[in-house]
Amino acid sequence: MTSTFHGLETARRALATQQAALHTTGHNIANANTPGYTRQRVNFTQTEAFPSPSFNKPGIPGQIGTGVKAGEIQRVREAFLDTQFRTESNKNGYWEGRHTALHKMEDIMNEPTENGLANTMDRFWQSLQDLAVHPEDSGARSVVRERGIALAETFNHTYESLEAIQRDYQNQIGVQTNKVNSLLTQINNINKQIAGVEPHGFLANDLYDQRDLLVDELSQYINIKVEQVGSGGLSKEVADGRYTIKLLDDQGKETGFTLVDGRSLESNKIHFTYAGEDGSGPVNGIFIVPAKLMDDIEDVNELHGNSRAIFLDSMDHFNSPGKLWATIEAYGYNDKSGNEKGLYPDMMKELDLMAATFAAEFNAVHSSGWSMSEIEDGAKTGYNFFAFAEVSGQPSINPDAGNIAGAAKRLMLHTDMNDLNNIAASGAARNGAEREEAFSGDGSNALALAGVKDATLNFGTTRTNIQTYYQGVIGEMAVRTNEAERMMKNTAVLKDSVEGRRQSVSGVSLDEEMSNLIQFQHAYNAAARNITTIDEMLDRIINGMGVVGR
Repeated sequence: MTSTFHGLETARRALATQQAALHTTGHNIANANTPGYTRQRVNFTQTEAFPSPSFNKPGIPGQIGTGVKAGEIQRVREAFLDTQFRTESNKNGYWEGRHTALHKMEDIMNEPTENGLANTMDRFWQSLQDLAVHPEDSGARSVVRERGIALAETFNHTYESLEAIQRDYQNQIGVQTNKVNSLLTQINNINKQIAGVEPHGFLANDLYDQRDLLVDELSQYINIKVEQVGSGGLSKEVADGRYTIKLLDDQGKETGFTLVDGRSLESNKIHFTYAGEDGSGPVNGIFIVPAKLMDDIEDVNELHGNSRAIFLDSMDHFNSPGKLWATIEAYGYNDKSGNEKGLYPDMMKELDLMAATFAAEFNAVHSSGWSMSEIEDGAKTGYNFFAFAEVSGQPSINPDAGNIAGAAKRLMLHTDMNDLNNIAASGAARNGAEREEAFSGDGSNALALAGVKDATLNFGTTRTNIQTYYQGVIGEMAVRTNEAERMMKNTAVLKDSVEGRRQSVSGVSLDEEMSNLIQFQHAYNAAARNITTIDEMLDRIINGMGVVGR
């Protein structure tokens, strides 16, 4: 026979369990707009039936249910969608960063516009054609000189603008590196808190949400893999445990570097090194250092030779896509062969090659002609039209020796051009033989100078004219920008799609929570009514029975 108070205990458990469900529903509603929050549910579990199988069991027809209990309060989350979201977030972070860098580069190159380099060169060629018609006109000569100055200054300005953005990207690398290190430290700290909660049999749901939000943010910067490590003790099977975060490459393979260790509850930090004595060169290495060691040192140079600090001497080892890698690609880095690569370094190299090749050819044609001052003196001097500024501590620009770094930045008019009469507009040869006498009314060399526009020149491994070469450079930049924009939009759509599916599982729906609220409220009221009914039954038995015959 069951206990007289069996029904009261069953109803009491129902009250407590439905109350827990109501509290959890209220918690969901309260956090409906909290970033990263995952809706929670109470897992209802039937309590053990009465009686238990045994030899001395009471003689009743069968087992009777004893009610319900709250098993655990669990997050409603799907791990597969988390992994998929972080993968798409990583891709989107990379393409978004790359598109931003290329878009800024497009703004600097400013093509096609009236103030772009192409239009400035066209005006320069036009001034030379005008000089060919009026070789003795000082006004035409002045226009050639001023258009030459404008062309050199356009090269200078374009190069210096690219340099300025590149310096900004170096600062951005530092900002993003600090952000990544901060996220790794925060994730490790939450790991420690979770390690103190789970062994007692609790689920640290709110800590899980905070940690997953940080991991989602981290996935924008670098490609990562998350592994779960149990906390031990009385941890429940559904507990998420501690996170171990490993670094992946662009193929999704492990690089062998652990950024957060869930077992030892320690984290690492990353630090990039730069070439050059002043640290203004390309990224040429990376340290992966225990956070404690990084916090204890005052000078990063102390990391060299430290056995606890891992140093990668080539960025090829770090090739982990994400917003951070896109920033490094924009700024520039050295590969394992020591060659500098990057969006902005490549564009500046193109400008250097273009400026050096163009200036060398133009000077060759110009020095072969005759200027009015040479005609008056009757002696051939061979003036150069363009020159390259000398900078203290830097080697001179010498295209013949292959030293052209910074040519676009240092391009200028030669000091010989301070005298307009030194502009060589007269022809220097006829039928392949040098003129014995040149005359000022001849503009054939000015026409030859204008023809440099269509001359086939050697731009590295490419043979073409300067206009076609520049169009190719701009065209390649436009193709890269379009590709980055297309991939950015595609990855954003995929990321939003996965996030939509994730929210459909984990997000808080106020309509659904209101339905649950009504459901649990009615269940609670019914349990309370059940207690009232049983109370009346007991009152009848206790106070109403045995009074007959008194």
